[in-house]
Amino acid sequence: MVGIPEATYYYQVKQLKKEDPDQEWKRIISELFQKHEGTYGYRRIYLKLRTQGYMINHKKVQRIMKELGLKCVT
Repeated sequence: MVGIPEATYYYQVKQLKKEDPDQEWKRIISELFQKHEGTYGYRRIYLKLRTQGYMINHKKVQRIMKELGLKCVT
């Protein structure tokens, strides 16, 4: 065995099979980042999304950009 409870093992296996709930957000944020040639950070991306009518928290934008490795050039 792996040294973890059986229920934990099966829970993790189930989680791995789930589709990423932020997949669409990742696509939208990546497109915006590329459109502005990497000069927009999470604050400006967040504001741009809000002006386009999307409802998203700035912390979520920051987390997704970190996951994707998107950093703005200053």
